[in-house]
Amino acid sequence: MSATDLGRPLLALARNAIAAEFGLPVAAIALDQTLDQNAATFVTLTQGGELRGCVGTLAPLRPLRVDVQRNAVGAAFRDQRFAPLARGEFELIAIEVSLLTRSETLRAADEDELLLQLRPGIDGVTIEYGASRATFLPQVWAQLPAPRGFMAELKRKAGLAPEFWHADIGVSRYQVTKWKESDLVRV
Repeated sequence: MSATDLGRPLLALARNAIAAEFGLPVAAIALDQTLDQNAATFVTLTQGGELRGCVGTLAPLRPLRVDVQRNAVGAAFRDQRFAPLARGEFELIAIEVSLLTRSETLRAADEDELLLQLRPGIDGVTIEYGASRATFLPQVWAQLPAPRGFMAELKRKAGLAPEFWHADIGVSRYQVTKWKESDLVRV
């Protein structure tokens, strides 16, 4: 299945999962065995161009179709930054699905060395230190184009100080293939 062909069923699966939570009818989807392979995804909801929810997984632990469905429901109803999606908002949201590659661990002696390895607009980045963990999808580079600012905000998201650095901080990167409903005719 081509990347374009994969986008349609993934977006439909995400929208159907949210619709089902409201007891609304769901669209028929042609399922391909590609959707049964384990994969990691993020589902992002926007409303009026503003973030309305985003939930995902970083490791491919369940079938792609299941991951998208669960992350769609999570983005709509369990993103702690937002109130659960109301029935009246359902038709107002736009859905984006991001399919992640496997993460690659980055090694760096200090933050300056790490910043040289980052590729703005290409890399999603995850940081971990102790119980703190956070990720930014590559799409976040559009709002935070400077690597130092990107990392400062990512650390803040993880509950760390923007200038924090420790030899034990874990940093990894991944890339995504993404599909937006606005790029395809809604199915």
